[in-house]
Amino acid sequence: MSGTVVPRLVAAVSEQRQWDRLMEMARLGAFTGVDGSPGVNRPCLSPLDREARRLLIGWGMAIGLTPSIDALGNLFLRHEGQDPGLAPVLTGSHMDSQPAGGRFDGIWGVLAGLEAIQALREAGITPRRPIELVAWTNEEGGRFAPGCMGSMAYAGHSKPDTWDAVTDGEGIRFGDALREQLLLEADLPRRPLGVVDGPAPHAYVEAHIEQGPRLESEGFDIGIVTGIQGSRWFLVEIIGESAHAGTAPLSTRRDAVQDMLRAITALNALMDDPTDILRFTVARIEVQPNSSNSVAERVRFTIDFRHPSAAVLAQRGDAIEATIRGAVQRCEVVVTERFHALPVDFAPLVTGAVARASAAQGLKALRMPSGAFHDAQFMVPLCPSGMIFVPSRKGISHNPAEYSSPAQLAAGARVLAQVVAELAES
Repeated sequence: MSGTVVPRLVAAVSEQRQWDRLMEMARLGAFTGVDGSPGVNRPCLSPLDREARRLLIGWGMAIGLTPSIDALGNLFLRHEGQDPGLAPVLTGSHMDSQPAGGRFDGIWGVLAGLEAIQALREAGITPRRPIELVAWTNEEGGRFAPGCMGSMAYAGHSKPDTWDAVTDGEGIRFGDALREQLLLEADLPRRPLGVVDGPAPHAYVEAHIEQGPRLESEGFDIGIVTGIQGSRWFLVEIIGESAHAGTAPLSTRRDAVQDMLRAITALNALMDDPTDILRFTVARIEVQPNSSNSVAERVRFTIDFRHPSAAVLAQRGDAIEATIRGAVQRCEVVVTERFHALPVDFAPLVTGAVARASAAQGLKALRMPSGAFHDAQFMVPLCPSGMIFVPSRKGISHNPAEYSSPAQLAAGARVLAQVVAELAES
């Protein structure tokens, strides 16, 4: 079916069913943003996340899919192929959200995969290879940093126990939350952990909203994602000494906030890029004792640095610690790198399938890179991988105002259905 529309498959994708499922999922963690937009706060491995997983499992089992989980809590739903012994095609994304997230980031990729598989089944298509829907554990990193823990462990990028001691804002360890999750899902079959304990998949394709403005502003229906830029995350701790704001002379203070400002100013100079390709963000700042009349004794802040060039990512990322140490005047500094993902290019097997499906369905498609990282980034060393983007309104994401229309999402699901069908025959 390479490059050719299978009318019964495309017709079997239900815009209304997919939208209804998205809206039902959006109730789990629903809140109202400051502008009145309906948002979602569904942290990884929380009771809400567990409820969402059970909802997905129920939908999958109702159409004949077989669920299983691995040691990182990655959840799989399998549509059997004509030859069960062949390596499967994987499709999916994540179900956790940012603390003030929207209704589409991640979860649409999971539900688009479910819709594509259901359309295959309703169209009476049983491909040669199995197709598995996957919901990865902790892609966002909003509760436990860094993100993409489930896919990194699956791919052998990091050992499964790497993040056991990572804590959330309430001091709960990731390892403890994961063990609780696995106990609650002890009724599900346990499968090997990715390529650590089992074989590699045949291919991987992930559907996602763009999280940027290009598709909407340039009038495209589908993004053929060519690759993902690299990312490096750091945690910086500046340790000074608390003192009375009214009595301690400025000349004797070890003020962590003032040294943080010096460090960030120096980092802004380091990361200056006239081409506006580089992405540098200081987004989370914690101050102790956080009192209006006390000098700050400790500051922690995060750095998110991204670039499509591995050389730039290495050169400027490696200069971060020295830049901070050269800027601070009176405090101690601890810099910890928490995440490092190199830029990746997606495989022609997948990007070509997305291009063929889009053209066959009369959709206008744009070849484009992804600025945001995704679980697909860690699948590249294992198998041919790729992504499908659909437009998102004004490019807004990680925000309750995030929105893609039912028609846009249905178009993406139809392309995904044709792509996974083609890959499962290859």
